[in-house]
Amino acid sequence: QVQLVESGGGLVQAGGSLRLSCAGSGRTFNNYGMAWFRQAPGKEREFVAGISMISGSTWYTDSVKGRFTASRDNAKNTVYLQMNSLKPEDTAVYYCAAGRIYGVSNGDSYDYWGQGPQVTVSS
Repeated sequence: QVQLVESGGGLVQAGGSLRLSCAGSGRTFNNYGMAWFRQAPGKEREFVAGISMISGSTWYTDSVKGRFTASRDNAKNTVYLQMNSLKPEDTAVYYCAAGRIYGVSNGDSYDYWGQGPQVTVSS
């Protein structure tokens, strides 16, 4: 059984911070690219951030640059998304994803997905 189990998320006031975790099991993801996507009600799924489990290199969508930071802990088979200076427009369900790819923002290219915790940012 291969799965990505997410934790974190919740309700936070604008300007606050949250940290999402995504722990893989059933397979090592050391040779994978990991990514975070989000989807708000009535909107399309949007790429947020990505990280290479090989190199640690990261990439972000423009709207979160300087506010969100992706990181990895290969020993724990886990990736994190630190979200600072949160805005109401960040409100969405956040999904962790994994694939044997690098630098790809198209969610259709990813093989495994987390359950998608809700992040709600109040004004």
